Amino acid sequence: MADIARDDDVIEIEFPPRFAMGERVASRSVVRNDGTYNGKDIGAVLVNRGDVGYVRSVGTFLQQFYIYAVEFPASGHRVGMRAKELCTLDHLPEDVLAQLGERAQQLGTIR
Repeated sequence: MADIARDDDVIEIEFPPRFAMGERVASRSVVRNDGTYNGKDIGAVLVNRGDVGYVRSVGTFLQQFYIYAVEFPASGHRVGMRAKELCTLDHLPEDVLAQLGERAQQLGTIR
């Protein structure tokens, strides 16, 4: 069996979770089935970059990482994702909102 790679030395669970339950998030990357999603072939795309979902629960993995169960209404998938794979749509920093300008108002309509 392959070793599980711990891709960084940071212990995320020493800090509060980055996302809260119910928070609206967007996927920063494509997520494929690694064999843990029933009913889909291994390698099948579960989430595309930019898909919008909602955090439904927060768990941990390997006593190091937070895993966010994110429900994507458009596809009906609920997928476990790491914080580095997600971007908030509800709590963007003021400097980011300023850079978006008038487009920042459109964030409220993205579902």
